[in-house]
Amino acid sequence: MTEELMATHNQAAVTGPLVSIVAPCYNAEKYLEEALESIFAQDYENREVIIVDDGSTDNSYAMLQALQSTYKFQLYTQPNQGVSAALNHGLRYAKGEYVSTPDLDDIMLPDSVRIRAEYLDKHPEVGCVGALVTYMDSEGNNGKTQKLDGIQCLGFDEILSNAIVVGAPVSLYRMEALKAVGFYEPNIKVQDFQMTLRIANQGYQIHVLPVCVTRYRRHPNNLSRRYKVLLDADMRAISPYQTHPGYEKGKTVILNKALKYAVVTDKKDAWRLLRAIPFRQFNKITFRRLKRLLLHR
Repeated sequence: MTEELMATHNQAAVTGPLVSIVAPCYNAEKYLEEALESIFAQDYENREVIIVDDGSTDNSYAMLQALQSTYKFQLYTQPNQGVSAALNHGLRYAKGEYVSTPDLDDIMLPDSVRIRAEYLDKHPEVGCVGALVTYMDSEGNNGKTQKLDGIQCLGFDEILSNAIVVGAPVSLYRMEALKAVGFYEPNIKVQDFQMTLRIANQGYQIHVLPVCVTRYRRHPNNLSRRYKVLLDADMRAISPYQTHPGYEKGKTVILNKALKYAVVTDKKDAWRLLRAIPFRQFNKITFRRLKRLLLHR
């Protein structure tokens, strides 16, 4: 199956449904040219590119305006409201049947859009198809590559109870699924987990392909390093499902994830997070976080 997904076409141009590539931008001037080059190097040509600057305080917007002389894309700007609001802004203008939401500090591999678009073509029950990444540092040096044995098929119950996030930079969404959930909740500042949950809750399947489609940049500004922002977004994302049997388990996964950072950066907050986990929900990860909290100096 992996070989089938990775198969190249004899011709560079690929016909198929229009794909809207909607990219939020916030203070990404260092990486913009490289990111845009990768977007426009896609071997899937039936695409439109929409970029929304979310009130950048660096030179990003001016750079994007200048880059419009090289690349054909729509450019919009708004006061800083967060990535979810920026994506909603861009989606107002999107006409595609499928939607890709890359970050402008990452690099899309040339077959990234094609592989996922072809998969959605063949699987109408899938509302979102994700894939894998190769990590790189802020200077573009490659790190580890994610691995997956076969295609992962996910439903709402599993996603909620395990707090599974299909990352926005590697997700290709079916536009009808995005419309069915009313696009993004702008008060939830992080976009990917909320959308994974909400699409699955509508009855769509979420699939993850065992193929690397993006080089994902890790640097100090990644949201994963700002655990309190991510924690707030995750808790807001699962809040509508508090009566679901998988809610408590999912909440524990989220709190354990936050504890990974809190135990070394904010011990007071780490104790607060631990108290928020009912003892019956403690697992190996929770006890490991507790041990590190007690021993870390």
